[in-house]
Formats: sequence, C-alpha cells, structure tokens
Amino acid sequence: MGLPGDAPGAADEAAVRHLLGRDPQGEYTVAVRDAAGAPVVLCNAPLLRDGTPMPTFYWLCGAVEVAAVSRLEADGAVDEAESEIGLDALDDIHRRYAAMRDAHMPAGHTGPAPSGGVGGTRRGVKCLHAHFGWWLAGGDDAVGEWVARRLAQAGATHAARHA
Repeated sequence: MGLPGDAPGAADEAAVRHLLGRDPQGEYTVAVRDAAGAPVVLCNAPLLRDGTPMPTFYWLCGAVEVAAVSRLEADGAVDEAESEIGLDALDDIHRRYAAMRDAHMPAGHTGPAPSGGVGGTRRGVKCLHAHFGWWLAGGDDAVGEWVARRLAQAGATHAARHA
C-alpha cells in the first residue's frame, strides 16, 4: 500500500534535506505543501531503510509551521492541550493513528515495529508538531485542530489543511 501524498521530486528532496538538516532515513511522500509548493508535512514509511521502526507517520517539517508550534510548546501548550482534550479522547486519537500507520507496514514483516500513537506516544500529548502535522494532512486529530486554533489566535500563518 503506497503512502498518502506526492512522491518527492528532486526539489522536494533538497528542501527536505535543508528543513531536516540531514538526509531522510526512510521513504516518505509529501502530504502537505505550502502555497508555493514547498513541503510542510511528510508522510513517513513506518520502517526506516535500515528496518528501524518509525512511529511518526506524519512529520511536520515546514519551517514556519515548526517555529510557530515550537513557540506554543515553549509556552506550556502541551499540558494545556492534554488537559482540554482529555485522556480518553487522546487514547482514541492514538489508537486511530497507530492503526493507520500500521496498515502501511510491509506484508509479512516479522521484525521490530513502531509502537504507540501520534509521535510514538501511548498516552497523553508528547509533541504538538506531530498532532498538527496529521491534522494538516486531513487527520481527525482534536489536538491538531486545537493547535490550529491557537496559531490562528496568535496570528501565526500555516499551511492550509488538506482534507
């Protein structure tokens, strides 16, 4: 089963190397682009090229979006989001994310596999970036939606949501 999004072209590969500060270690597609066409959210294969599990299926990489979400996290928004969304709803978000990611595992794979939900988390909120990335890619993620509202309130710009 192919990953959601566009296969990266040469310009995407160069942009992703620059945004990450390194070569990607696994296969990916570009799930969300900004208005100029630059990658904002990547969809990662659940296993890196060397077989290492990759729990983060959707990876926020757009420089503007990463910086804006980092500011929220620095201001304590992880705890706020977790409190407002609630653990039961978060448990459901993590289950759905894990099922979606795990559906992209290679058939017959018997080695180590990714675990946890959004960003590899089993419970609560670990990383607003991962939730927001999934939400931008069209995921039903209340935390990502919460982040989008907070960014809008702060006047931060971000890529349009892909539904």
